Formats: sequence, structure tokens, C-alpha cells
Amino acid sequence: MMHRRHFLHHTWNGIGALGLAGLLADQSTLDLKAAAGPLSPRRPHLPGQAKHCIFLFMQGGVSQMDAFEHKPILNRWHGKPLPGLPSVRGELQGRLSFPHVCVGSPFKFRQHGDTGRWFSELFPHLSGQADRMAFVHGIQTDNQNHGPSTYHVTTGSPFPGSPSVGSWIQYGLGTLNQNMPGYVVIQDPRGAPCNGAAVWANGYLPAVHQGTLLRDKGSPILNLQRPDGITSKQQREEFDLLAALNKHHADQRAYDSELEARIEAYELAFRMQAQAPEAVDLSGESPAITKLYGLDQDETQGFGRQCLLARRMVERGVRFTLLVHGVQIGSHSWDDHNNVEAGMRKHSQEVDRPVAALLEDLHQRGLLEDTLVVWASEMGRTPFVNSATMPKTPGREHNSYGLCMWMAGGKVKAGATAGQTDDFSLRSVDQPIHIRDVHATILRLMGLEDERLTFQHAGRIRKLTDIGGEVLHSLIG
Repeated sequence: MMHRRHFLHHTWNGIGALGLAGLLADQSTLDLKAAAGPLSPRRPHLPGQAKHCIFLFMQGGVSQMDAFEHKPILNRWHGKPLPGLPSVRGELQGRLSFPHVCVGSPFKFRQHGDTGRWFSELFPHLSGQADRMAFVHGIQTDNQNHGPSTYHVTTGSPFPGSPSVGSWIQYGLGTLNQNMPGYVVIQDPRGAPCNGAAVWANGYLPAVHQGTLLRDKGSPILNLQRPDGITSKQQREEFDLLAALNKHHADQRAYDSELEARIEAYELAFRMQAQAPEAVDLSGESPAITKLYGLDQDETQGFGRQCLLARRMVERGVRFTLLVHGVQIGSHSWDDHNNVEAGMRKHSQEVDRPVAALLEDLHQRGLLEDTLVVWASEMGRTPFVNSATMPKTPGREHNSYGLCMWMAGGKVKAGATAGQTDDFSLRSVDQPIHIRDVHATILRLMGLEDERLTFQHAGRIRKLTDIGGEVLHSLIG
């Protein structure tokens, strides 16, 4: 028998060599990534997952009990204060301590598909896709105000300065087309969302991972077109000289990600001059497709164009596409405090047909299997309105415990459900599902593990899921 001390004495060189080999392998991998460029395609942590993600963000707070959660008890309590609910706490408890009345849903619900999923009458087209969708109910965010909650859903933190979900995914996977941005943003043609460009910002990740906004009119990207009188050859020579000067400058400033992003932006812009205008040119789409997306109707034309462009981005290898419906917190957002019936009818009519068309079109082209589609908002709504008597046109208050999201495509288990809200759609009846759990699930569906997708910033290891999320395995097929 060999004693432990004797064994270590004779093997320490071998153990050290193994450790050194591991370190050198890690460094070699980093060097290869750096040499290939920050947007080069990267191998996912887990094989066989989705290659693209389309994130549909509904600004304002979609009313879950008027859309995807059938709660018939609300109509029985309509006009009355809610009964005592001992499990309610936090902001909801505070709101219920003031005069309030229950607001029943003015919309009829019906089950759809083989899964028997409940949809309100507001979604006649989307309900036809019921068997492709998986739902998450009772999601919690840490703040009931629009600004922080929008940050939380789109960046993983209720505070400004963190990278968006799309930035994390591009950071982890790169992009599949070096002639197009890997992360594209198509906002509501009527204006910007709450928090503006911070919704798709790179935060503390290298600046090259911020989203690229596609404009609704004119050149799809500002300053993309070549100046009059300048040939492609002349511009190439200018960029080569500029790249050489920038590289010399960057070599002395290895940690300046802004400079690296600027160099990459010049090169990407040069390559995009041919491909980006074609990518947003819908003139080649058939009349059947433009009609499918609702481009022939005023109500659906705006978001229909956004959804059709999202499909075209997938076809061109774009890794992450963010679509925003809703402008700030006003009449063009889902923030229906004063008239939930009129508001929900308006908003749902604008998105129902286009979103259903997107799922159907991706499926018929064989793209849905590789594309994860996510529907989100920044919060849910309450089943009551704070008022001593029932208003003539009642609305709903904020509810940071009742967010409802759904996913489709990729490796999503069609028909699956995670979470369940109580009879009044106030909050989860079981262990709350935090938004970080949803983010961990989205990453897993894209082949990324949230504990391994990290970035060192300000002396600590940062993640999209902050302290870590629990993957909702019931949603993964």
C-alpha cells in the first residue's frame, strides 16, 4: 500500500500538468473566440436547441384575466369588494386596503385545440395556434411600476444598466450572418417603449452586443447608405485605413469595448449596405403572405409589418429579434386603468392576427422548430379597480405577481403549462415563479445554461438571472 504523502510526492507533476493543460485549453478557447470576432457563431452549452429567438414585448401590462386566464368567479363578484384573501401581501395587500371593487371580464372565453387551452374572444386567430403554445402563469417581478418592471423583464434587473436578454443571447451564441446585426429591434412605428433604447441595451457587456434598431421608414438603419459620389472601392479603402488606425489605438486599450464595438460597427455597416435594404424590402412577398399578416388592414398593418420582418430576420440568420408593441404609458400601450374593455379590444386587434400569422408562417417554412417565440409584458393586472363604486368604464391596476407569458417553437413542449394563479388571478397558488426562472428557461431553450453564461463586472460575476434561476423543465420538450 502506498501512503498518501508518498503518492502525492510522485504524482504532483502529473496533477499540475493536467491543471495547466486545462488552463491552457481555456485560454486557447478565449484566444480563438477573440480571433474569430465577438459576433462569430459559438457552440451552445447544450446541443439541439433553438437557433433564433423572437421576443414579443407588449408594453403596458397585458390583462391576463381578459386574455389567457379564464376566471369566471370575477363576474360573480363584479361590483363588490373582494373577499378576505389571507395569502395576499406586498403591493396587492396595500391596494386592497383601499376602497376597491371587483371587475369581471367583459369577454367570453372558450377552450381551443386538443389541449383545451382557454382564450378570450379577443384572440380568434391566435387561439388557432393553441396546440403550439406553452404558458407560464403567475410570474413575479420585483416592482409594480412600469419603468423598473420593464427593465426586469427585458434585462433581468429592475435597475438600469444591465444587459438585455438579446444581448446575453448574442454574447453567448454570436450570430449566424456576419452581414446582418445579430440582434435586431423593431419597435412600434408610433414611438418608443418605456425606458427607450435601454430596453435593448448591452449594459456592462461589450458594446457590440447592443440591439440594432431598424427604422420603420427610409433607410432601415441610420447612416447606412453610402454618400453620393463615393464608390464601394473608395469606401473600402477608407475603412481599411480607419480600421488600421483604430486597431493601433485599440491595442493600447485592450479593455475599451466601446472602441471594439465601433471598429466592428464600421465593418458591419459596410457589409450591410447590400443586404439590409433587401432584408426590409417587402415588395417581393406574395399577396397571400402580406394578407396573412394583416398588412391590408389599418389596425394590423403596423405590427403585421413588424412580425413579417421578424420572419425575414430569422431567414437571414439573425439570432435575436425584439418586437415592441406599445408606446410609453398612454393610449397606445396596454396600461388600461380607465377602460379595460375598450383598451383590450384595441390592443388585441392590432396584434392577434399578426402574431398568429408569424407562428403559422414560421411553421410552414420549416423555421419554427429552430425559432423560439416568446410573448411577454412587464406585469399582469388586478381583478379589481381602486374605487368606492364601480366606474362607468372600469379599468385594472398593476399586478407584479400575475404576469402571464407564453412560448412556442424551438424545443418548447407544446401544450405545457407552468404555474397557476388563484381564482381571482391575483398571484400564484404555489411557489411563485420569478422572472429569473423564465429567463433561465429561455436560455436553456436556446442551448445556454444561466450558471455558465457569465461576465465579470465591477468585481463580481454577473448573470442574466442574477442569483440564478430555476429552469421550468415542464415547458421543455
